[in-house]
Amino acid sequence: MAEVRSNDSYNSFCPVAKACEIIEPRWTLLVLCELWQGSTRFNEIRRGIPGISPTLLSKRLKDMERRGLVRRTELEGGEAGYATTPLADGLAPMVQALGKWAHHNIDVEVSLKKLDARLLMWNIRRKIDTSALPHGKTSVVQFTYPELAEEERHYWLVARPGRPVDLCLLDPGHDVDLFIRANLKAMTAAWMGWSSLRTEIAANRINLVGDQKLIMRLEKWMVTSGYARQAEQRAVA
Repeated sequence: MAEVRSNDSYNSFCPVAKACEIIEPRWTLLVLCELWQGSTRFNEIRRGIPGISPTLLSKRLKDMERRGLVRRTELEGGEAGYATTPLADGLAPMVQALGKWAHHNIDVEVSLKKLDARLLMWNIRRKIDTSALPHGKTSVVQFTYPELAEEERHYWLVARPGRPVDLCLLDPGHDVDLFIRANLKAMTAAWMGWSSLRTEIAANRINLVGDQKLIMRLEKWMVTSGYARQAEQRAVA
């Protein structure tokens, strides 16, 4: 059973109040989402939630462990790992539904005021479908957001056969197969499903230069947000 401190309680028997006592502390749901997406290490979780400080993340993970939402494990080399518990996993459908509601109802322009290139690229990285990339070779894609400061402008995705896709913030030194130069707002809107890759490319807000096979198969290997696919399904229906 989840543990709740007395000073965190609403002092109510209402089930909704009891649920809020567990999931309401700031960052709790975002940490759970990051764990559900496959992050297990402290630094991985931080990369997926760049707005949280290391100190607060450490505190929140301890709180979530105490509440029965997270279990701490020991990974190879003695590093701490984190995973959700069955109690937390029972929340997943409801959190997904909350995200669908927000994606459908909150004004797009309001959402697009909060742009974060690193967070966008971290999410793009984990959705890459490597099966749609050329087999047996390393594929390197460089993203450039020219309106950003130089130190925040360039990102490299490196997909090696049989390995997870790497996101590099510094030039990894490989030959680049595809250059993607984009307006950050346009790329965010396309990836989230408020626009589309085709629309933004046609409007010249996303430009592609390089391997024609990668360009032709862009929508195959660069999988957009799950919320984008749900929006497409609603449109077809």
